[in-house]
Amino acid sequence: MTDPHAPSNLPPDDTVLSGDAVRGHACIQAYLRTLPGSPGVYRMLDARGQVLYVGKARNLKKRVANYAKPGGHSARIARMISETASMMFLTTETETEALLLEQNLIKQLKPRFNVLLRDDKSFPNILVTDHAYPQIRKHRGRKAEKGHYYGPFASAGAVNRTLNQLQKAFLLRNCTDSTFDSRTRPCLLYQIKRCSAPCVGYIGEEAYAALVADAERFLSGKSTRIQEKLAAEMDAASQGLEFERAAALRDRIRALTQVQSAQGINPRGVAEADVIAVHMEGGQACVQVFFVRANQNWGNRDFYPRTGAGAEAPEVLEAFLGQFYADKAPPRLLLLSHPIEDADLMADLLAERAGHKVEIAVPRRGEKAELIAHATRNARESLGRRMAETATQGRLLKGLAEAFGLETPPQRIEVYDNSHIQGANAVGAMIVAGPEGYLKNQYRKFNIRGDALTPGDDFGMMKEVLTRRFKRLLKEDPDRESDAWPDLLLIDGGQGQVSAVAGIMADLGVDDIAMVGVAKGVDRDAGKEEFHRPGQRPFALRHNDPVLYFVQRLRDEAHRFAIGAHRQKRAKAVGATPLDEVPGVGATRKRALLAHFGSAKAVSRAGLADLKAVDGISESLAQTIYDFFHDRG
Repeated sequence: MTDPHAPSNLPPDDTVLSGDAVRGHACIQAYLRTLPGSPGVYRMLDARGQVLYVGKARNLKKRVANYAKPGGHSARIARMISETASMMFLTTETETEALLLEQNLIKQLKPRFNVLLRDDKSFPNILVTDHAYPQIRKHRGRKAEKGHYYGPFASAGAVNRTLNQLQKAFLLRNCTDSTFDSRTRPCLLYQIKRCSAPCVGYIGEEAYAALVADAERFLSGKSTRIQEKLAAEMDAASQGLEFERAAALRDRIRALTQVQSAQGINPRGVAEADVIAVHMEGGQACVQVFFVRANQNWGNRDFYPRTGAGAEAPEVLEAFLGQFYADKAPPRLLLLSHPIEDADLMADLLAERAGHKVEIAVPRRGEKAELIAHATRNARESLGRRMAETATQGRLLKGLAEAFGLETPPQRIEVYDNSHIQGANAVGAMIVAGPEGYLKNQYRKFNIRGDALTPGDDFGMMKEVLTRRFKRLLKEDPDRESDAWPDLLLIDGGQGQVSAVAGIMADLGVDDIAMVGVAKGVDRDAGKEEFHRPGQRPFALRHNDPVLYFVQRLRDEAHRFAIGAHRQKRAKAVGATPLDEVPGVGATRKRALLAHFGSAKAVSRAGLADLKAVDGISESLAQTIYDFFHDRG
C-alpha cells in the first residue's frame, strides 16, 4: 500500500471546497486529469467535509469517470453525486489491499451512502478444553484458550440447547477447573445423570477420554456412527441383563436424537458453509445467515444493514461479507443468493484472513440451491415481520411525542436506572430504543465510583451516571453530528430524580433534551404511573393507553438490564479473594494455592515453607505472598 503522506500528483487529500465552490459532476470531473489508473480507494465528501461514501476501484480513473457522467445513475447515486464537494484518494499496490482498506474505512467512518452492518456481536462456540478431564462449555470471543472449538452457533440459546443434550448423552463436566480440583463429593449434575463425576474418581481418565472422543465425533458430524455404536452397546447390555446400563444408553441415544431434531435441516452434501441470502423490500434489506458445520445446521441469524434508499442486492451482499467477516473466521464455502461484483477479490481477502481457501458460489440447482431458497424465504418473512414491527413502533413513538409534548417523534430514547443492595455493588444502566426497537449494542452499564456517596443515595448515583454519560458525549461529539445524542431521557423516579438530572444537564450546557421521570404512582401499582417533567405538574395516562404500556416496557427493560449488571458485579465480588491483589498470582497459581490450602484465609496463615511446597510457587513468589499477608501493617 502506498504511503498516504508521500508526495503525489493527486488532488490534495484535505481539499474541502467552500459552499460556493463547484459540486456534483463538475467537481468530480476536475479530478480526472490527475488520477492514475491504479487500484485504490476514494472518498466523496460534502461541503462540510463529512464523508458521504467510500468506494474501492481496480482502476481509480475509470471508476471516478463513471461518476462524472451526467446521466445513467440510480436516484441514490445521483443524490450522492449532487452533494459531493470534494474527493480524497489513496492508491494501493493490489486490488485486494483496496478492498481491505475500503472495508476498514467504512467501519471507521460509517458514511451515509454506504451499506452498513449494524450488528457486530460475536457468535458463541462450544469449547472442549485442553485438560486431562476436559470441560465442555460455551465460549464467546477470541479463541485464546487451548482446546477444540466447534461453531459458530447462531445464538446462545442454540448453544445452550445443544450443551444440555450433550451433557445427557456424554456426561461431560461443565464445572470450572478450580471447582473440579477442589470437589470432595459429586455435585447435583451427577445425581441427575448429567455428569460422570470425574472430579471424585467415579470414572477413569481413559473411560472419560472415550466419552470426550464420542462427543467430538458428534460435533464433527459423525453422529450416525456414534448412535449405531451406542445402540449396539445398549443391545449387548440388554442381552447381558444389565438393564440399568441399557436404560442409560437408551437415554443417551434419545438425547442425541433431540439435538438433531432441534437443528432442523441437516444437509448431506454440504459439510461446512455459511448460507447467506438477502431480501429487499421498501428500501430495507434483511440478510439471513445459516451456519452449516459438520453437515449440521447450527442455527441462523438475521441482519438488517442500513442500505440507503436505492442500494441493490449484490451491493448489500458484498458490503455485508466484508464487514461481517472482519472479525470472524469464514468457512471454506459461502453460498450466496445473488452474485457480487468482485467475488474473486472478496474470496482472496477472506482466504487471507482465514488462512485457508474460501469459495464463493451462487448455486442454481441441487441441495445447495434448496438451502439458498430456504434462507431467502426466511429473509423475506423476517423482513415482513420487521417492517410490521417498525410500523407499530412508529405509531407508538408518535403517540409518545403527543403525550409528552415533543415536537417530533423521538428517534433515540435513553432510559436510565440504578441497581444496588443498600448501596453495595451499585451499578447504573442505560438502555436505548428507537424506531427499530431496542438498540442492544448501544446499552451501557456504569460502575458507580462515588466514594463520597451515602449508601443507597439514588439521586447521587443518577447524577454520576448522567454526568459521565454526557461529559463523554460532549467530548466525542460536541457539534452533535452523530446519532448518539438522545431526543428523550426517561428516568426511573419522580420529581426529585428529574430535578437532579435537570440540574446536571444545565451545568453541562445540555438543557435542550426532553426528560421525563417515570414514578410508580399510588401503591407502586403498574398502570398508575405518574410522569414528571421539569417545571411542570405530574400527570398520568389512561389505564389502557398503548403509550403507557410502551413506557412500562421501556422501564422494565432498563430495570432488567440494571439488575443483570448488578448481579454480575455482586457475583464477581463474592468470588473475589485477597489473592487477587497479590503481585504475580494469576488465575493458575490462585487455583493451585486454593487447591493446596483449601481457602484464602488458610493461605494468609501459611508459613513460608508451606507456601514453597505448592506446585508452581517459586521461592521468590512464596516470599512475596508471605510478605503480602504479614507485612502490610
